[in-house]
Amino acid sequence: MSRLRVAVIYGGRSGEHEVSLNSAESIIAAMDAERYEVERILITKDGFWLPRAISPEPGANKGIDVVFPALHGTFGEDGTVQGLLELAGLPYVGAGVLASSVSMDKDVMKRLCRERGLPIVDFLVLTRGQFKPDDVCKRLRYPMFIKPANLGSSVGVSKAHNCEQLKAALDLAAQYDRKIIVERGVEGREFECSVMGNDQPVAAIPCEVLPSREFYDYEDKYILNQARTVLPAELEPEQTAEVRRLAVECYKAVGCEGMARVDFLMETKTGQFYVNEINTVPGFTSISMFPKMWEAAGIPYPKLIDRLIELALERHRNRQETRFSR
Repeated sequence: MSRLRVAVIYGGRSGEHEVSLNSAESIIAAMDAERYEVERILITKDGFWLPRAISPEPGANKGIDVVFPALHGTFGEDGTVQGLLELAGLPYVGAGVLASSVSMDKDVMKRLCRERGLPIVDFLVLTRGQFKPDDVCKRLRYPMFIKPANLGSSVGVSKAHNCEQLKAALDLAAQYDRKIIVERGVEGREFECSVMGNDQPVAAIPCEVLPSREFYDYEDKYILNQARTVLPAELEPEQTAEVRRLAVECYKAVGCEGMARVDFLMETKTGQFYVNEINTVPGFTSISMFPKMWEAAGIPYPKLIDRLIELALERHRNRQETRFSR
């Protein structure tokens, strides 16, 4: 049996470049060498593609059977690379252009979820250079979370307890995006739930994240190695079922395919679950929870890679049945 040639694209120009490098190495190490031949394509922080770029020119991508984008954040998880792969006519793992784009934009994602009736924390949208901290304080109570609208891995995210912290947090977030999200702080617990599939997505076993700091920030995720996770999450059966239901509904609301990880907050005072974010290219490092949750559901890492590639090829076959010209 001939091997599938899989191009793994990683690195990228975003603030999550280093996370992407780790994800790619884990993905490549888990691939069955008897089934796959891997071609590495590194995108440097300056945007150079090494050793070659994917081209939209007909016939330019001979030898590539499927692409596995291991790119996190801007210019990788936001629909830009997905659009290039669509132009090139290549099957690829993960969400398509629209789902990638709207999931990356926390403002649009939250509005789509809210339109579908899913529980979303109160939030405001500000624009770089046009925000007035005093106006924010009139509409939301402290504590607040301040985030760049289009980034992941908690890069540029802060928690503010007063006006001085809010101003600093807005300035930091504005360095990473011109659109900024300010959310009401929820005192409670954090959960994650992996989802996989195309037309019939299913949710894995959810986990709980126990940060070692005030919240689950970049340092806690990737540097300190002190945050803990509880898998399966210690929830009542009906609560677990609700998290899984909401994860799938969020996945459908943004039109996701392939894979995603949906993050939740549960307010201690009310017991209410809130959809926080959806990540269409979740971390694949050795400590990432997306593969760990599927492993708990009975799908080990190598089989997970197999399934994601199968879903990519399935979606590509379905797309080829669509006419794009008269």
